[in-house]
Amino acid sequence: MLALTCLLGWGFKAHCGAGWTGAEQYTSGCYSDAVPFWGLRGVAAGQVPYLEARMEYPVLTGALIWIEGLVARVVGGRGADAADFLNAVTLGNAILAYVILEFFRDAGVGLRRQYAWALSPPLILYLGHNWDLLAGSFAVAALLAARRNEDVKATALAALGGAAKLFPVLMLPLLGLGAVFRAGRSWAHRLTQAALLVGVAVATWGLVNAPVAAVAFENWSEFYAFSGARSGTAASIWELMAQFGWWTTDIPTRNLWSFVMLAGGAAAIVALGWRRHGERPWLLFMPVLAWFLLTNKVYSPQFDLWLWPLIVLTGTRVRPIVLFLLGDIAAYFAEFWMFAGMEGAWPSATQADILAAAIVRGAAMLWLIVAAIRDPAPAWTFTPPRAAPRPEDRPTPAG
Repeated sequence: MLALTCLLGWGFKAHCGAGWTGAEQYTSGCYSDAVPFWGLRGVAAGQVPYLEARMEYPVLTGALIWIEGLVARVVGGRGADAADFLNAVTLGNAILAYVILEFFRDAGVGLRRQYAWALSPPLILYLGHNWDLLAGSFAVAALLAARRNEDVKATALAALGGAAKLFPVLMLPLLGLGAVFRAGRSWAHRLTQAALLVGVAVATWGLVNAPVAAVAFENWSEFYAFSGARSGTAASIWELMAQFGWWTTDIPTRNLWSFVMLAGGAAAIVALGWRRHGERPWLLFMPVLAWFLLTNKVYSPQFDLWLWPLIVLTGTRVRPIVLFLLGDIAAYFAEFWMFAGMEGAWPSATQADILAAAIVRGAAMLWLIVAAIRDPAPAWTFTPPRAAPRPEDRPTPAG
């Protein structure tokens, strides 16, 4: 089933090729960031990200882009083009989708949830769109490590995820709070463990980033400067409020209020969810991430792929999950059809269409947040993870 989904995801993006005409990348939804990246970020020339080329993504994503560019140039030879790179990006994400499925299997996640991942509509929409599944893989691995009470490993994995795309770092405060308020331990032990996790997070992130920052600081820091300078995207609440004249703000004010709303809402989610999930605060990562997406000034369509594997893992109600999928599909096509309309193509959409889709998706996300706070954890989280075979259980050579 996952192979079929990945095949559909490849076809959805690759059917336009890389020489888009007549706004077909918007009308058919086949737009992919890989195509413009091939020429604009030195991928075609084999330039090393940060050292030789600009890159508005964190270091591990830049490394993945370079590897996939190398694959495209080797496979395509002298005639390699953006279509080869799109195929390499899609293949890389398909491999990561299988990695996530294997994480599910190793954790003993139920078959329904495994099929929900294998048959994911977001995988069809975004498999060839961007490079989000690398950070997503780290986020899932970190959550499952925390489930096994391997907090140091979970912290390192979340920090590595933050070196791919920023969102996995939202798990780090939850791991720290879990260490501070863990029952049955002395306060000295709790604080020591929390300090250890802080050190692990800083050291892991620094180990990846420091060498690149030291030799190419300007290009390395572009991601952070670019994130701060962006005004927003069409489906974010800030841009929607501005477009409809409800609240127009400059970029620094938008940055401030998005942070205030994120911090206040995340604190409320943790405080309200602690009574039920305080012994396993990692279960609150999904609702905190959902709130981050709702309050962030940038909400690109593929960001839904950040949230989807966590919904599959920890979601407790079917109806908001289905509503989220419907809102995701509607928001995707509404946004790209609006771009098509700007170029005089059809089908077209308006900002009002994006607002309607964003309301559906936002309502589903709020529903998921409330359910995550109130509902018991999924049954699979109460079963022991798959144990490694004991020495006496391993097969021995004949004779």
